[in-house]
Amino acid sequence: MSERIKRIKRVLEHKGTILDIYSDYMELPDGKVEKWDFVSHRKGAAAVVAVREDGKILLVRQYRNALERMTLELPAGARDSVTEDTKVCAARELEEETGYHCGSLEFLLSLRTTVAFCDEFVDVYLATDLRSGKQHLDDAEDIAVEAYEPEELCEMIYSGKLQDSKTVAGILAYCNRKKHKLD
Repeated sequence: MSERIKRIKRVLEHKGTILDIYSDYMELPDGKVEKWDFVSHRKGAAAVVAVREDGKILLVRQYRNALERMTLELPAGARDSVTEDTKVCAARELEEETGYHCGSLEFLLSLRTTVAFCDEFVDVYLATDLRSGKQHLDDAEDIAVEAYEPEELCEMIYSGKLQDSKTVAGILAYCNRKKHKLD
């Protein structure tokens, strides 16, 4: 934290299932105190850029309450505990949401989704050597699996059709990696 800005206290306003909401009372350099919102996503998460043998990337289509619409995203989910390895989480979420297992799972990047008010992090992995299986969805999940060419997905990103931060970052990181391996 900046030496010029100091948190005086943090007050838990709401304890949720996957996140907690706090009010932080911050002392600014001029001595004034402001109340800032802080959202803690305790466990962190993992996402997967799953690339089939034909080069297509698997995405999941599901309803997102925050946006009140269906979204297209990388398979992803929260860790079961703060100590769970994100690689284990990534493999599990890939299987649960898509039914696919992978022979290879490589770290691509780590990102912080909304640094202005939230500490959530997502580690993104590249999954290859995929084998299809059966989805293992939670009762409240209704997920369709779709496959796209990387170029199609880049077009969807730049046209604003794909906006989810982990999905955008994961796809662009994969495309950049692929491009530099070919050069």
